[in-house]
Amino acid sequence: MTHLITADHLTIERIGEIVYGGEKIELSEDAKHRIRRCRTYLDKKISGNNAPIYGVTTGFGSLCNVSIGKDQLSQLQINLIKSHACGTGERVPNDIVKLMLLLKIQSLSYGYSGVKLDTVQRLVQFFNNDIYPVVYKQGSLGASGDLVPLAHLCLPLLGLGEVEWQGRIVSGEELLRRKRWKPIQLASKEGLALLNGTQNMSAFAVWSLLRARKLSDWADVIAAMSLDAFDGLIEPFNHTVHTVRPHQGQIETADRMCKLLQGSQILCNVKAHVQDPYSFRCVPQVHGSVKDTLRYVHSVMDIEVNSVTDNPTVCPDDDLVVSAGNFHGEPIALPIDFLSIAMSELANISERRIYRLVSGSRGLPSFLVANPGVNSGFMITQYTAASVVSLNKSLAMPSSVDSIPSCQDQEDHVSMGANAAIKLYKVILNTERVLAIELFNAAQALDFRLPLKSSPVICELHEQFRRQVPFILNDDLMYPYIDRAIEFLRTHQPPIPS
Repeated sequence: MTHLITADHLTIERIGEIVYGGEKIELSEDAKHRIRRCRTYLDKKISGNNAPIYGVTTGFGSLCNVSIGKDQLSQLQINLIKSHACGTGERVPNDIVKLMLLLKIQSLSYGYSGVKLDTVQRLVQFFNNDIYPVVYKQGSLGASGDLVPLAHLCLPLLGLGEVEWQGRIVSGEELLRRKRWKPIQLASKEGLALLNGTQNMSAFAVWSLLRARKLSDWADVIAAMSLDAFDGLIEPFNHTVHTVRPHQGQIETADRMCKLLQGSQILCNVKAHVQDPYSFRCVPQVHGSVKDTLRYVHSVMDIEVNSVTDNPTVCPDDDLVVSAGNFHGEPIALPIDFLSIAMSELANISERRIYRLVSGSRGLPSFLVANPGVNSGFMITQYTAASVVSLNKSLAMPSSVDSIPSCQDQEDHVSMGANAAIKLYKVILNTERVLAIELFNAAQALDFRLPLKSSPVICELHEQFRRQVPFILNDDLMYPYIDRAIEFLRTHQPPIPS
């Protein structure tokens, strides 16, 4: 299947389908026209105007007052990409690199960046041939766009840098030779168009949103299993309770919990207790807040991935080339930090439910093992969850509250949105681990409630999980089962009632 790049609105969900569905992409005729038209306008603007144009006929950053001769405009752009490739740390995963490619192509296709058509077409070829430029996680301030990671993304266009292709790392030069492609000859402004933009931050954010929504759904399902395994109360989820404090996510969560547990024999059992701990009773309030946060961050990123974020902005219809600030990451840095906080809380409350399940209360054996003492059972799974949750709390410290001036103080306020995005990536993975550990514990605890059964939905989930992870009778190596639980969350869809 081939996706046509157009000026039509591109949803985050559609982006996920394109990248993870293995689709190819192609520039529409309208996109080609927009790109050519903008480039033609910019060439005429340069040839007929002696006034300096930032980044086109001048140097960059604090060198904006240095004029560049017309015979050096191409070299200026090449030098820009070379000098800005200062990344360090771990590699950006290939799927996020592919998201970066798609988002950069989409942004350039609107026809406000002044790039040549062959430059964008080469990026399309990278995408369609599963060529992954080697990009490093660290180096972007999230201010003049994601300069450093985008420089690494675009080095191979010139036959520089490295790519992963067909399962091995090759130089950009070798790639071009083996594909029989010529290096792209950059024209004025093109290097700046490629390096400016928020596609690194945005790619991490899109990846995180796609994973976070699924984890949010899993959190409800796992919490329902834990609630029944803990012999919890259903009354706090009564719809009327939540209509008097009608936050959308809260109402959705309460209604979902009731549907998930409908038909449970355990719920119908007479309770000796009149109240549950907050980690069970306040699932609608906590999980619901995460849902509302996801909605907000989704709405912001929906705008961002359909925007032009390089600089200067070239506007043929208005006869303008304006050096402004669309590359600044602040509009998405704050929401990205917000999502880290929300997902950290999802893991936080999950760990508290794990603790309750292993605590030896409400008829459950200590540490969920039939013969405690000689067996430690699930004791240390809670330790692991607590360790991961504590790390998440550190990672949830907002990056966007920081700013370190750069470029001789010309760029005197930066968003640190790239750091926020990297931290969010880690928080998402950690939250997945904690929820998997809760599912591991909840399934074990539910077995101790037999012969009473949970709801049909939860029983079916329990049965599916047992095909991957067995009931633990005596102490065993636990880490392989935790890995299987994580894989279960990734490969299965949460059973969300309609």
